[in-house]
Amino acid sequence: METEGSGTTSRLADVVQEFASAVVPALRGGDDRFDLLGSVLTQDDDPLAAAAVRVLAADALAPCLLAEKATSERDVLLFRQAIDGYPPTPDAAVPTVWSHWGMRAALGRLHVGAPGGETHQHTAPDTAWVAAQPWQRMTHQLAQLASLALPGLPSPLATAVAARPVDLARGFVRAVRRRDWTQAAGAGRWLTVTPGVPSSLGLPAGLEFVRHMGGADARVALHVRAAQLAAERTRVPSEASV
Repeated sequence: METEGSGTTSRLADVVQEFASAVVPALRGGDDRFDLLGSVLTQDDDPLAAAAVRVLAADALAPCLLAEKATSERDVLLFRQAIDGYPPTPDAAVPTVWSHWGMRAALGRLHVGAPGGETHQHTAPDTAWVAAQPWQRMTHQLAQLASLALPGLPSPLATAVAARPVDLARGFVRAVRRRDWTQAAGAGRWLTVTPGVPSSLGLPAGLEFVRHMGGADARVALHVRAAQLAAERTRVPSEASV
């Protein structure tokens, strides 16, 4: 018998998939305006709507951030509710703290303002963990923060990641070999916007393979499409060999 807690968790996962599934086609083209809530069955007054947006973090507005689509007023309101309703606790994990910062930065980038009138200029969290962690753990953490891998978004995190492109490439290969498509897609998205990635990695083909194998998961499809779109918008230098 399914408990109430497990039922809520299962439904939240379904709503996250529903929302991510609405983001992917908007990243591929279509109208010049993105309306997340107008593309899904879940209503904005459903408590799980804000929770799902908090899980997706800045990716809930990815078409606006990456494809320069206009935002929906309802979507921005829900996005703000997700920020206010799920703030990181003092002992929150690194991905929680950074994704919260990324959501606020996203609102600032879209010039719609963050809760309380703040902008994206608020203090960024610590980045020391990027240099300190083994490459396996670093890749795991960064894959959870793939929504921050945005071209043109000034970020101390992106600066820190730029110091470890080869280690991140190793993490991407490891994730593919382990068939961890979510981690591979997230790591690949970071690699797309990180300079110094070994050209021998064959990242574009690798990402297409990840999409083919794991794209039934809407979040994998979202990360891969976002990476491809980022690659179209900006080309970063790569190393000739590993």
